Amino acid sequence: MQLTEHRHEQQMFVRKADATQVVVIDRVFTTSVLLDTVDAQANFPARLVGELDTVAIALILARKPEVVLLGTGARATFPPQAVLGEFLRRGIGLETMDNAAAARTFNVLAGEGRKVVAVFLLPA
Repeated sequence: MQLTEHRHEQQMFVRKADATQVVVIDRVFTTSVLLDTVDAQANFPARLVGELDTVAIALILARKPEVVLLGTGARATFPPQAVLGEFLRRGIGLETMDNAAAARTFNVLAGEGRKVVAVFLLPA
């Protein structure tokens, strides 16, 4: 069976992600990035899970996501309970995983037309 990938021309997708960089379409990010299906914001204010604060959370929530994918580098590192609670109170799923898994999951959910936001934390 032949599989053909169909993607909306304006839709963002992640080509590559690891602990040091994220490639969105043809744009390389080496600092933390906030991504939804139509826009990528460089220089997201948190580099590590412990740096997720009210400013960072507000930037994520402003995108009005159904689900948030939190890529935490080479390994999944869970955020503090207070951060989880901010999303839980609003009925928004927050999934924590390594950057590569977050990239794959983002591409699948975006391809399904879901309102997904991904945050890739990069230490640089």
